[in-house]
Amino acid sequence: MEITGKLKVKGTVQQVSEKFKKRDFVITDNSSQYPQYIQFELTQDKCPLLDNFNEGDEVKVLFNLRGREWTNKEGQVKYFNSLQAWKMEKTGSANFNQNTSGNESFAEVPPPAFTSTSNEPDDLPF
Repeated sequence: MEITGKLKVKGTVQQVSEKFKKRDFVITDNSSQYPQYIQFELTQDKCPLLDNFNEGDEVKVLFNLRGREWTNKEGQVKYFNSLQAWKMEKTGSANFNQNTSGNESFAEVPPPAFTSTSNEPDDLPF
């Protein structure tokens, strides 16, 4: 899945346990009538992806929707969702299609115009 928005909050790396770390961030999605503030998380080796971005940058986030089931001490079952980002790109005119390393950028090249080199008549019906 993917979404584009403006980076609103850039969190710091949190060492949750000896073997697990995560980093949260929030983007603002203005594609509907009311702005939506959407929180994502980066985990483990993906935490540094956010280093190349600043709050206010327009970004495209590629992510997976994850869900978990948890039973508390009283036996009640609860469900949790998370949006786990795995790739980010800067968007906008100044940084068109810039990848997360910041070392490459790609511009869209229009296809070449078609020119006929033969003397055959054009038999297309349109």
